[in-house]
Amino acid sequence: MSRLDVFEPAMCCPTGVCGIDVDPVLVQFNADLKALEASGVTVSRHSLSHDAAAFAAQPLVLREIEAGMDRLPVVMLDGLILSTGLYPTLAQMQQRIARAAALAAKPRIKLGSGSGGDCGCAPGQCC
Repeated sequence: MSRLDVFEPAMCCPTGVCGIDVDPVLVQFNADLKALEASGVTVSRHSLSHDAAAFAAQPLVLREIEAGMDRLPVVMLDGLILSTGLYPTLAQMQQRIARAAALAAKPRIKLGSGSGGDCGCAPGQCC
């Protein structure tokens, strides 16, 4: 199960979809996040004005903010930065989620993991 965390600049409400002058990008992004949630992705949004503790707890986000507030929003997928400074599209997020799932599904083979002599063979020689 993938986890998407969105660290956003200070807004009037947690989603930015409020008031009379709503940014259409935020409206679309909010709908995209709902679609991801419906597909099983865990989504958490953190606004600097409503959840500053989440920013403080995430070193990668703090590093981005130190580079400039224009780096917000920071979108993270499973603890890794997916994008900075813009709201990715649904297609972009789905593509990255699918890629991460495919990588997680591949078996991991540790190179040089021969028996190392545990079975009586010389190191590097497998029985």
